[in-house]
Amino acid sequence: MITRFAFPTNVLFGPGAVGEIGALVKGSGGTVALIVSDPGVVGAGLVAPVQRSLEAAGLFSVLHDGVAPNPLEENVETGAALFRQEGCDFVIGVGGGSALDAAKAIRLRITHSRPLIDYDDNAGGGELIRSDMPRMIAVPTTAGTGSEVGRSAVIICRANQRKTVIFSPHLMPSYAVCDPEMTVGMPPPITAATGMDALTHNIEAFLSTPYHPLADAIALYGARLCAENLARAVESGQDREARANMMMAAMMGATAFQKGLGVTHSLAHPLSSVAGIHHGLANAILLPHVLEFNASACQSRYRDLSRTLNVPDASGALSEWVRELNRKIGIPAALGEVGVGRDMIAAMVPKAMEDGCHLNNPRPCSAEDMRALYQAAF
Repeated sequence: MITRFAFPTNVLFGPGAVGEIGALVKGSGGTVALIVSDPGVVGAGLVAPVQRSLEAAGLFSVLHDGVAPNPLEENVETGAALFRQEGCDFVIGVGGGSALDAAKAIRLRITHSRPLIDYDDNAGGGELIRSDMPRMIAVPTTAGTGSEVGRSAVIICRANQRKTVIFSPHLMPSYAVCDPEMTVGMPPPITAATGMDALTHNIEAFLSTPYHPLADAIALYGARLCAENLARAVESGQDREARANMMMAAMMGATAFQKGLGVTHSLAHPLSSVAGIHHGLANAILLPHVLEFNASACQSRYRDLSRTLNVPDASGALSEWVRELNRKIGIPAALGEVGVGRDMIAAMVPKAMEDGCHLNNPRPCSAEDMRALYQAAF
């Protein structure tokens, strides 16, 4: 059954939802869609059902499949040029968070001429973002970032060579088409890393300092869905119930983190821009150490989270639960096991401090704290 609801954007959720894309584009007045993806998603055959749905509705599409695993400003510029060249009037992002974020930035670039760095949320760039952008559909093929319902695009900009958060409510996709069938058969390592991204979003959103009880409630239930379904999804790529629940958990995490995130993300972003590590994998390795770091600052929140996850309310139990989950789903225990060198820490610390996520962390973080957390993860 396909369910339709609007929270926070218009969502089609359920097996077969991808078949509705052509009707959505046509009903919105679109005629030529730019499909934004990456070579892996295209090779897995996940763009083809989107193209078929468009063709069935009598519509045309152009494919931009050059998005890097950590999207670059160049990927955005290339996509925007193709959009203009081919006379497109609609954007469809198909893939994980990288493709969806690139698609959002491309639609921004179509009507906004400043360099992307000018829209950096840390510098108040969101105030420059207007609503006059092409309409967009986000089609997630992983259950991790929740970018399909997010208000931000994270792009490595030329000017600063770090993951730059571009944020505005206007960037939220017009529609999120969440079809769990698009994730069936996803390889275990990708399922694990993206799933830990979803779990980290929910946990960090719940622990972050801003007041937002609505987001808190969503984050708690999203974390519970991850606890109950992530290992199942990793163990069996055909477990459709687990796949659907993880897709919902990812969407809930991104809905909740409008409240804010924490230092795990500030540490993880440089691991992608400096060391090239998958964002979800970086979050997974760092999260236990950050939970230990934050424990003294939010004990009541830890008790609520522990009850939700069915974890004993004891010192260190929450971080150990995450470590055990990592072991169960095959996540490496240390940064050194995924090709990160200790010599990279010096370059990553200032980038982590520049990242705004840690400003909502329940325990304030200095540069020395950042350095110590990186060291602890080796």
